[in-house]
Amino acid sequence: MQKKNLDGIAITDHGTIKGGLEAKKINKDPNLIVIVGCEINTEIGDIIGLFLNKEINSRNSMEVIREIKAQDGIVVLPHPYRGHKLNEELLNSVDAIEGFNARSTIEENEKGMELAKKYNKPIVAGSDAHFTSEIGNAKCCINEEIGDLKLALLSHKKIYCNPSPQHYKEISQIIKSFKMRKIKKIPFQIIYLAHNLIKREFI
Repeated sequence: MQKKNLDGIAITDHGTIKGGLEAKKINKDPNLIVIVGCEINTEIGDIIGLFLNKEINSRNSMEVIREIKAQDGIVVLPHPYRGHKLNEELLNSVDAIEGFNARSTIEENEKGMELAKKYNKPIVAGSDAHFTSEIGNAKCCINEEIGDLKLALLSHKKIYCNPSPQHYKEISQIIKSFKMRKIKKIPFQIIYLAHNLIKREFI
């Protein structure tokens, strides 16, 4: 991650910690911190758990939060104004709120920042990367003098933000819909666009 100027990265695949565990296992860089996490879909929207070591089995929001905290993990409310049904119990229970998401709009992020301030929650930033070039579009700058990584993450003072291009979001939604069988056949033009994007990403 040296090219991205990152000292650490959180892997938060949808619905599983397998990707994070695998990344931590194959990481050969002693200076790179890999945080194992997961983004869980619940009845009120997505919830992120960081510093996990077991799968989160429930899909009920409050049970998910309890499971994360039982693992001594950090509960993050990601992109609060994109796909969430917010309520007081949820907002009072999370450990941090994502004030900047690289895939959210300026308005959504501004509202997210205000929400975090209103509920006196630490503000974190997330790249929400689905493609390699999106990694590092959002960064949290932490104080290295704080020995505990979790405390440092929740006490950081600066975030750095670079919004992801719109076409990344659109292609991700198409792929997601295809996986969920919402669409059975992808138009050739979309396949061509996705092919060119993947070539730029990996070749």
